[in-house]
Amino acid sequence: MMLQSQLLCNFVQFAATDHILILNSAADPFVTLAQQRLAGGTLLLAEDNVATLGALAPGSSSSVMIDKTAFHNYILHHPAETVQVAVMNVLYQPGNVWMLYGLRTAAYALRTGGRLYVAGAKDRGILTVAKRMQELFGNVETVAMQKGHRVLCSTKRTAFPLEAVPDTALRIFADSKLDEGTQLLLSALTVKPVDRCLDIGCGAGYIGLHMARQASEGRVMMVDASLAAVDASQQAAEQAGLSNVQVLPSDGAQAVLDQQFDLVATNPPFHQGGIQTLEIAQRFIQQAARVLVPAGRLYLVANRFLKYEPTLHTYFQQVEEVAGNSRYKVLLATRPNP
Repeated sequence: MMLQSQLLCNFVQFAATDHILILNSAADPFVTLAQQRLAGGTLLLAEDNVATLGALAPGSSSSVMIDKTAFHNYILHHPAETVQVAVMNVLYQPGNVWMLYGLRTAAYALRTGGRLYVAGAKDRGILTVAKRMQELFGNVETVAMQKGHRVLCSTKRTAFPLEAVPDTALRIFADSKLDEGTQLLLSALTVKPVDRCLDIGCGAGYIGLHMARQASEGRVMMVDASLAAVDASQQAAEQAGLSNVQVLPSDGAQAVLDQQFDLVATNPPFHQGGIQTLEIAQRFIQQAARVLVPAGRLYLVANRFLKYEPTLHTYFQQVEEVAGNSRYKVLLATRPNP
């Protein structure tokens, strides 16, 4: 168990009948502890990752009700001031905007007298979080500290002005810029008018929407494990007036493994829980090979230091770099192995 999770389990205080809100941290071991200790209470999981939600136990037991909802639009679907305890682990937040949205959601959801607990490491920005908690709640206390990790606690003492709370976190994607790696991929991507296309890990939708404009007689499927990304991409497709696009929540390409595509494109993430990993991209590559037709093509963009070529050679007969610079490379893999 990670140290910050251990500290949460040891220092978060709650009653058996409390309503507890978990802020985009449903994978944390604290959730299991809360399930075991609640009796007559509610565990409300506001989560962004569909894979995490899918791995959790079913909705309720005799002693605890479990409610699952999308993190990014919690405020649209749930009333204010209904929970006694809110918990967030910084480890599971992709960036500062997510953390700030989580803090504001807690301020909205907590009853007066309710407590927000946030765990995190110094090198993951917990001191900045402490400042934001002080600004929002007027108080913050360090209830545990060990080896650079802290558990912070703020108490909601007064009502929180609702106008200070954003309705959703979709501006995370609306404000996102087209990064250099994705730009390089789009410049190298060849899309035929009749292609059946798949964008794995679609994020804000830049790649999938580009393919949809080119595949005017084909179709484009966009998938992402992030519920916020799915909503953002769906909105972007509607605003662009593209009718040949479908967006689905999916752990990798899991939701479309029964379909076939001519073209797959991806800019896979290479961090999970703050740790660099090749595992996500390796899974995307394996799934791409599975859904592509025999003459199908996979375009993948990556930082130059990431060694995806061995995995590509495992699942495809031909692999080549078709674009690149000092920071990024675009790899084209064709002829998936049967």
